[in-house]
Amino acid sequence: MDRQQQIDTFSRFSKVSRETFSSFKKYEEIIIEANKTLNLIGKSTISKIWERHILDSFQVIDFIDKNDSIVTDLGSGAGLPGIILALAAQDRKIPLKINLIDKSRKKTMFLESTIKRLKLNVVVSHENIFENEKKLIGDVFVARAFKPLPIILKLINNKAISFKKFFIFLGKTGKNELLEASKSWDIEYKQRVSITNCDSLIIEVNKLKKK
Repeated sequence: MDRQQQIDTFSRFSKVSRETFSSFKKYEEIIIEANKTLNLIGKSTISKIWERHILDSFQVIDFIDKNDSIVTDLGSGAGLPGIILALAAQDRKIPLKINLIDKSRKKTMFLESTIKRLKLNVVVSHENIFENEKKLIGDVFVARAFKPLPIILKLINNKAISFKKFFIFLGKTGKNELLEASKSWDIEYKQRVSITNCDSLIIEVNKLKKK
């Protein structure tokens, strides 16, 4: 699928306004330029950025409801999906507060610069959540291309308090990872097939307990 076909697919799915679509195109330009010096996305995925990264991230907005107020993106990197969700929420007039967390100072500087250029109300935090004593406070969390599932589940169990939803993107091995995880954890979750890849999953963890 070439770039224009990807853009057309995104437009049909997202139905965002012309102004918001312009912001997405600007974000694409920002990532591609910054990726020359920062490892934000794999170089092999640049030609598939609208499908692999933008649309893939955007789909989560449909899983967030009007009662959700704070979304925290763990290991945000390039702002995927945090910045995408911020643009989507702005377009839909959903009053979401978006937090982006990353341990790399270079990446958080990129995120800070990007949200200013896109005129978004997003909070960026430079921290390693595995090394500090802080608990993760919020109602919705997102982890995309962050850590393996066992590590994320331990993180949820140890640090995430009073969360409502914890979205985790899983690749081709996702079903096997879930099966293996179920041996050690009681997981209450919803499972959705990604719209960008029938072999990938997005799970929404609602409750988690160590067996």
